[in-house]
Amino acid sequence: MSKIKALVLLSGGLDSMLAARVLMEQGIEVTGLSFKSCFFGTAKGKKVAGQLGIELIEIDFSEEHLAMVKNPKHGYGKNINPCIDCHALMLKKAGEIMINKTLGVQGDTECPYDFVATGEVLGERPMSQNKEALKIVEKESGLAGKLIRPLSAKLLDESEPEKTGMVNRGRLLDISGRSRARQLELVKKYNIKEYASPGGGCLLTDPRFSEKLLKMFELWPECQGNDIELLKWGRINWLKANADLCGLMRTNAEKMCNILMIVGRDEKDNEKLEELAKSGDVLMRLADENGPTSLLRIMSHELRIMDETREIDVPVELKMSEFKLDEKKSAEEIINLGLILTGYYATKARGKKVKFNIINSPC
Repeated sequence: MSKIKALVLLSGGLDSMLAARVLMEQGIEVTGLSFKSCFFGTAKGKKVAGQLGIELIEIDFSEEHLAMVKNPKHGYGKNINPCIDCHALMLKKAGEIMINKTLGVQGDTECPYDFVATGEVLGERPMSQNKEALKIVEKESGLAGKLIRPLSAKLLDESEPEKTGMVNRGRLLDISGRSRARQLELVKKYNIKEYASPGGGCLLTDPRFSEKLLKMFELWPECQGNDIELLKWGRINWLKANADLCGLMRTNAEKMCNILMIVGRDEKDNEKLEELAKSGDVLMRLADENGPTSLLRIMSHELRIMDETREIDVPVELKMSEFKLDEKKSAEEIINLGLILTGYYATKARGKKVKFNIINSPC
């Protein structure tokens, strides 16, 4: 008899690790699957796969995932987390891998999987792990009958692998609710020494980041991954450009004339802003001393500002209300405001006349 093979979604949390372990205890060969998007990565999944000693398939579905986040069929959770649609999308991809051998483990063209499993627990998350939500995810993923949630399987409908005896339903579990007591018992049983705490892996559940992202969706509905990455670094400000600066050639030009300005908070922020800068962006740096790097970007346009060195007086105190950020500004006004903010956040520059380099990004 050939070995039973399962594809298990590894989020990196304890539940997904335990789900894989429960199946492995039945002699099932488990392969992990982890996804990368603009809002989460595969690092935790890699760690769990290493601890379990199993293969891991990593899929970057950032573009497709972002399109879903902008317009989720089943809406958002407490913040801007479309968990039902996200789970359905991941499981749809898992189903494609299960069926299409060419999407299996690298170099292995004979790599079929008998079913897909997740670490979901019935009732653990009120929006995305209630019974109705779990059924929606299973249906929309195209995995009806081929999906097992090992930690709560006894509380859910019997899957095909269980009906056929491929998986022993009696050795699956009936965990439900938000208590972690049963999971901690399994940690002891399987002698698991290290595991990640629940939650915290997805930026979409972070209230502060969600607020920034919603603002970007409002002002830049066509934003892409690089734009979103900028939101993770530095102090965020939105400015409005005059028509002569960004050009009113497009039907959605009003949206395009919103300018994102980011001021680095530390050396890591500065490095990331330099790394993420692309053609048409403008970078600002203090010419003669250490301080923030700032980045200016207009969506789908170039700022058309010449490289130069400019000297300004940096204020001792700053009142943001005086800058009237919601009013349209010329290129000169935007550059001047950018220099003031860049200088002000270099504490030693306050109250001094300071030189700045203004540079068009060549990338």
